[in-house]
Amino acid sequence: MEDTRIGVIGCGYWGPNLIRNFVEIPTAKMVAVADLDQGRLAHIGARYPQIQLTRDYRELFDLDLDAVVVATPPATHFAIAHDCLENNLHVLVEKPITLNSNDASKLIRVADDKDLVLMVGHTFEYNSAVHALKEIIDSGEIGKVFYIDSARLNLGLFQSDSNVLWDLAPHDISILLYLLGKEPISVSAQGMTSVMPGVYDNVYMNLTFPDNILAHVHVSWLDPCKVRRTTVVGSKKMVVYNDIDSNEKIRIYDKGVDVPAYTNGFGEFHFNYRYGNVTIPNVRFIEPLKEECQHFLDCILEHKTPRSSGYSGLRVIKVIEAAESYLNNGDGQEKIEWQRQTLSA
Repeated sequence: MEDTRIGVIGCGYWGPNLIRNFVEIPTAKMVAVADLDQGRLAHIGARYPQIQLTRDYRELFDLDLDAVVVATPPATHFAIAHDCLENNLHVLVEKPITLNSNDASKLIRVADDKDLVLMVGHTFEYNSAVHALKEIIDSGEIGKVFYIDSARLNLGLFQSDSNVLWDLAPHDISILLYLLGKEPISVSAQGMTSVMPGVYDNVYMNLTFPDNILAHVHVSWLDPCKVRRTTVVGSKKMVVYNDIDSNEKIRIYDKGVDVPAYTNGFGEFHFNYRYGNVTIPNVRFIEPLKEECQHFLDCILEHKTPRSSGYSGLRVIKVIEAAESYLNNGDGQEKIEWQRQTLSA
């Protein structure tokens, strides 16, 4: 069977990592890279002299490719991904898939009509620690999920043409949707524009899920410490996933509170607090981006819908839109209207 011929559009911040992974995967053939910056192309050419280079991504349409990866600035995702789909190429587009849900829906329809794979780079859905966290939740070990708290903080990188919601929140929202397997009912948000007028750099977002599950997401470009942490509190146990910790990414805390049976008076009413052991499961590390790239190739070969499909990307966009609407017009909670779509790989 012939190798899948791949082109990458955009080799700035994240593109080189994608190029490296596809070069290293035996079943992929990294054919060409496009970028407007000649200096970035020269850097790629020096490392991978076998790869064709161009400043015009449309030249990739004449190279008999099977698929492309779009790793350009988010504002360009829709136009480039749409163009590639129209030219019958499978597409992996970096997060966020687009900057509005209407454009995301259009990409889904084109991919569906042409029977092409449309996948979004929600890298944490391919993270072995996140997989382990989902298995712990689904197993019932921690009991009923009460709430999830997620924080993604650092100092920078500020962007004048975007805000912290579009930059960082897609990671945490995609993790929440993956862990719970449910879509939020509503969202509210509070934010600040501390450094650049009109650009939110610090946002607190609250999501309400079915079964009375609450989630809190804090994203910030303006924090002295780099934090990548998700805490899941259940009725039996609690779990902390810390992506910064290289050795102990998941800790299961046998801690909780038990409500006593009905009593006649306050003197007899005492909560029972449980302080048990801390378990650190062994999580085998595999580079999430390599898993993502391999999954994209597998979906093309096996003709199946990706885990982070176009609709997965659309769901994330709808949550961000609702949060941004609340930030701009907030009063009460912003309802999210979901429209079901069936995708073909």
